[in-house]
Amino acid sequence: MRTAYSVETVRNAERELMARLPEGALMQRAAAGLAAACAQVLARVAGRVYGSRVVLLVGSGDNGGDALYAGARLARRGAGVTAVLLAPDRAHGGGLTALRRAGGRVAEGGPAGSAEELIARADLVLDGIVGIGGSGGLRKEAVPLADAAARSRAAVVAVDLPSGVDADTGRVRGDVVRADLTVTFGTHKPGLLIDPAREYAGSVRLVDIGLPLPGEAAELEALQHPDVARLLPVPAGESDKYRRGVVGIAAGSARYPGAAVLAVAGALRGGAGAVRYVGPAGDAVIARFPETLVSDQGPKRAGRVQAWVVGPGAGDDAATVAQVLAAEVPVLIDADGLRLADADAVRARTAPTLMTPHAGEAAALLGVGREEVEAARLDSVRELAARYGATVLLKGSTTLVARAKGGPVRVNATGTSWLATAGSGDVLSGLAGSLLAAGLSAVDAGSVGAYLHGLAGRFAAEGAPAGAHDVAAAIPRAWRDVRGD
Repeated sequence: MRTAYSVETVRNAERELMARLPEGALMQRAAAGLAAACAQVLARVAGRVYGSRVVLLVGSGDNGGDALYAGARLARRGAGVTAVLLAPDRAHGGGLTALRRAGGRVAEGGPAGSAEELIARADLVLDGIVGIGGSGGLRKEAVPLADAAARSRAAVVAVDLPSGVDADTGRVRGDVVRADLTVTFGTHKPGLLIDPAREYAGSVRLVDIGLPLPGEAAELEALQHPDVARLLPVPAGESDKYRRGVVGIAAGSARYPGAAVLAVAGALRGGAGAVRYVGPAGDAVIARFPETLVSDQGPKRAGRVQAWVVGPGAGDDAATVAQVLAAEVPVLIDADGLRLADADAVRARTAPTLMTPHAGEAAALLGVGREEVEAARLDSVRELAARYGATVLLKGSTTLVARAKGGPVRVNATGTSWLATAGSGDVLSGLAGSLLAAGLSAVDAGSVGAYLHGLAGRFAAEGAPAGAHDVAAAIPRAWRDVRGD
């Protein structure tokens, strides 16, 4: 499992480790890993390290020091390395000395555009302007350099985090550096995994520098294939459809029958033994999926279920939503159900509740603008989970799953922009609801469902548009890929 830690936790771990190491040893570890990553990039973009052109954008403090020491290592391998100092009086002294001794140089004075001209001719630009303690966007003197790097043909490598983004939240509040690769030290930072900041990080490479990080202090968790494989429900020899779990789908309306069909499509591929459908779209569901158990008697009289999904395409059917919320089994609330659900009824539930809003729905529940949710996804999902006493899966470019009682937030590592298509969320609801019925906790059902759904989206699209029904059809392939079958 990939984890991310706050700046405060990282700083404390750095201080603890530095107290046990010779002075400067920790920075040298970071610089060695950074230089090795840059050398690999140069081999790809320039064909070699020797004779390549590298520009270091150096701010004050340790982040700039990492860049200078890494530049010195590249200079010793024959690269032409030039440092552009944004704060000459506060540049890292030891790093500057090391760079000059290795044959690197510092851009001093000259015409106003000289630094930008250096960047235009570079094979690689190393962003060491601002470290993980920075926020609020780049200062005005750094903006032309970031713009020049974006315009250049050079590969841009960020030191620990793209300068200007918020390490703890993933917020972007102004101009920032856009990297092709971010080399981060010790652990991932939340901003590397959460949009909008994640978009600026490019590929992310973690360099282990031996930080003593407490597992319980992680801010984020990102499941990987082995983690998901361990959580997938697999029937035993004595299993039958009821022991595997029955998921109830209360969805669809005369206006939106397709939402019911798509939610059932996801549910049938989520590991439960049977799917019960309740609602006005029974004929459409049974025509597409004859194995579905269809009822028109309402949730209270539908028969045995281990979990409910309510809301996709429900229109204004508040009565059905209220009946489902009164059930003493896990419930997933999506789409119209989020609007129709009584907040007090959600908070009063004793069985697990999983809410799955997109940014617009989350904004309505929080009483803020959609842009505020999209700019502060981590804060928003935590606030929703605390306010409703429920597990919340916030859909979007970065899907986050927050527990009702706090703790690390799960961030989904799969997915594709092609999933931004009508009905895709209905498939996810059915899939995650089926996992709830199969016995997974709300946070695991949401996390595993998002993981499989994102992977299925990749397989369904493969670089071309795909519909929600294609995503549902690709879920078994995603399942097999995770299990290694």
